[in-house]
Amino acid sequence: MEKDVAIVGVGQSAFVRGSDMAVRELCFLAFSEALEGLKLKSNQIEASIICSAPEYDKQRSPAGVIAEYLNLIPNPTMYVETVCSSSTTGLRVGYSLIKSGLHNVVAVIGFQKMSELSSRDAAERMGRGGDIIWESPFGLTMPAGYAMYARAHMAAYGTTEEQMAKVRVKNSSYGSLNAKAVYRKILTLEEIMQSEPVTTPFKRFDCCANADGASCIILASKGVAEKLTGKPVWIMGLGSATDSTSMSGRKVLTGLSCAKNAAKQAYDMAGIGPEDIDVAEVHDCFTISEILAYEDLGFAGPGEGPKLIDEKQTYLDGKIPVNVDGGLLSKGHPIGATGGSQVRTIVKQLRGEGKDIQVKKATIGLVHNIGGVGIYGNVTILGR
Repeated sequence: MEKDVAIVGVGQSAFVRGSDMAVRELCFLAFSEALEGLKLKSNQIEASIICSAPEYDKQRSPAGVIAEYLNLIPNPTMYVETVCSSSTTGLRVGYSLIKSGLHNVVAVIGFQKMSELSSRDAAERMGRGGDIIWESPFGLTMPAGYAMYARAHMAAYGTTEEQMAKVRVKNSSYGSLNAKAVYRKILTLEEIMQSEPVTTPFKRFDCCANADGASCIILASKGVAEKLTGKPVWIMGLGSATDSTSMSGRKVLTGLSCAKNAAKQAYDMAGIGPEDIDVAEVHDCFTISEILAYEDLGFAGPGEGPKLIDEKQTYLDGKIPVNVDGGLLSKGHPIGATGGSQVRTIVKQLRGEGKDIQVKKATIGLVHNIGGVGIYGNVTILGR
């Protein structure tokens, strides 16, 4: 792999329900952690990329406000948005800025304060991530959209509600170990299956929770990275793809085409295959989402994703550990911060800093981050 752009720092605030902090304060917590141990001051960061989904906070153009609060001005800042995949899109932009030679050090900061809105209003905002003329006015919310994928997978392959619930069993067990997760309770299969219905076939514990939080990734060019830290984590592969905004335009509903296309690009760029991945973070906004990711990323063949969770192959000591930090299902999903949190987990794994959730001999990790109901897909491969 080419060692051109490295991640030198990662940080995350705790993900919580109903934070009393302002957005800029949440970002400060993530930014401060990312700077820990680095020979770097904020005014040495040459550009910043601020990432979130709009309309949750009253502040218009949040990039300038956050950059000022973090002492990143007068250097350039910009705002990037691809709904739930915003901060890994920001990572792609940051990589490009460094690769082009424009900058040597770039900060990518993702955030969301979802408690500014009621649950009903937040669901309506998220629904408007889809087509506002032909789709969202008719009630297609995020749970309903992913439920269509679940029903299609069940019809095509015989996937069961119990198999989906097993994803939450796994992720809740690891989420209980994550001090920054919003939901730290271990759940049994029975508790998940008996939780309140949301939209068939999903029940409450099949769904991730809204949260407030921020994340930060600091990128550096090769020459600078090796001066800043003794533990650089290199960007090996980047893939990104977009599917039809309206569900009616999708060719298949048993997998996310944007994820498959992004994964192929990332594997090709890194010069590896799915069999080379030691640990993965995938976008489990719903339990079916993780099963789809197993297949879209090549960890399992079409229809074989449920077998991985049945056999516990995605547990910490399994063939391909997935979401050992609890995933979105346990951590919560502060939209713009989610991808950065996933990157943070993989970076810590590759540095050997995973503690109770450390995957043995992890040298290559993958992040799968999806925006909307399969509209935007980003896959990032990182190596030690």
